[in-house]
Amino acid sequence: MALDPVLATIDRDLDQSIERLFALLRIPSISTDPAYRGECRKAADWLAHELAALGFNADVRATKGHPMVVAHGGPKDRGPHVLFYGHYDVQPPDPLELWETPPFEPRLVGSNGNRRIVARGVADDKGQLMTFVEACRAFIAAEGKLPLRVTILLEGEEETGSPSLPPFLDAHKEELAADVALVCDTDMWDANTPAVTTMLRGLVLEEVIVEGADRDLHSGLFGGAAINPIRVLARILAGIHDENGRIAIPGFYDGAGELDPEIRAQWRALDFNESRFLGDLGLKVPAGEAGRSVLEQIWARPTCDANGIIGGYTGAGSKTVIPARASAKLSFRLVGQQDPMAVREGFRAFVRARLPADCKAEFLSHGASPALQLPLSSPYLAKTRKALEAEWERAPVLKGSGGSIPIVGSFKRDLGMDSLLVGFGVDDDRIHSPNEKYDLASFHKGARSWARILAALAGRN
Repeated sequence: MALDPVLATIDRDLDQSIERLFALLRIPSISTDPAYRGECRKAADWLAHELAALGFNADVRATKGHPMVVAHGGPKDRGPHVLFYGHYDVQPPDPLELWETPPFEPRLVGSNGNRRIVARGVADDKGQLMTFVEACRAFIAAEGKLPLRVTILLEGEEETGSPSLPPFLDAHKEELAADVALVCDTDMWDANTPAVTTMLRGLVLEEVIVEGADRDLHSGLFGGAAINPIRVLARILAGIHDENGRIAIPGFYDGAGELDPEIRAQWRALDFNESRFLGDLGLKVPAGEAGRSVLEQIWARPTCDANGIIGGYTGAGSKTVIPARASAKLSFRLVGQQDPMAVREGFRAFVRARLPADCKAEFLSHGASPALQLPLSSPYLAKTRKALEAEWERAPVLKGSGGSIPIVGSFKRDLGMDSLLVGFGVDDDRIHSPNEKYDLASFHKGARSWARILAALAGRN
């Protein structure tokens, strides 16, 4: 077929592609540590140079933090226009003593079908972003041009919350506007089955502080007569869930909706062992909503979890005290059309309604964002599914993500476009841990997959 020369170029140049990836991996671009600021700039410069050598109009853009790399390429008169996003920064490699070899000296280990690259950042996200770069390189080598218009945005602060990204997007809306975003920072279903992440849960972060007396009290002198904020807070938190695991906050499920029948059927057909999933954690019984599968509970249902409780004396030994205050930090994961502000206000009203006399509550917000879902009717999704199936010889799983990816929300909110989340990581890649790795097949077939996706989006299939 017409794409064969491009795929053959990827296969033929695999060794050179690995060498280029190794060069990027040797740069310790640790964004959280100011001591590595120069290394982050070095990584950005390296990427801009590589993209410019391919014919992209590429440069490094300064921010208040680490720089952005922006590159434009491909024919402006051939659509659609895609925006590819990745990040070049990495997590610190600590603890160093648990690495089998130095974390920024990449190596290829294993044999036959089990070869893998080991280095900090190889799966998150340097190996992933380079699959896209290598796909672009193959098109240019084989055909002299890209099949469609491509903009590439690479940031250096993803591992520290992307503080510079929102103002950068706001300042460059027109330049970065595209028809669809491509994000390669996710996983496959398993080592042989590709996936497109089509659902991301939203997030509300709340802190509640319950106050009683104007100071800590001696429990022998005041116990029984004085209200104990720990007891009040514990009772309120315990009342958030009913006996079936549902959240009892009035109006909480407004907008949550239900799974699309196609997605539900696909998830039911997956080879997913719920007992093993929980057993690997030392658990046995699903604790979410009764009647929901584990995949539904972690991908497609809203949740409320207490992430920390503080109150009274927590040091060594004992201290007979009734604390003046107790606090808890909570996270709500949202789905569908749930309104983060409505969820926040619903929680606060729930707490206030359960405060006894002599207690008051203070609330602190630590952020809120809505859930996101790629419409199943998206023509970009349909073409991507066919392209992935052609490469992997099995249909991709349309999966959800229990977590949140802020960049996808930013693309939707600030640039008005949906995102295709296609990644080639697997569960045992050890991201953020010692001996992080990326399967060679993920790197090789990831590049081939992006070549097929770009061709499909350009209407060449």
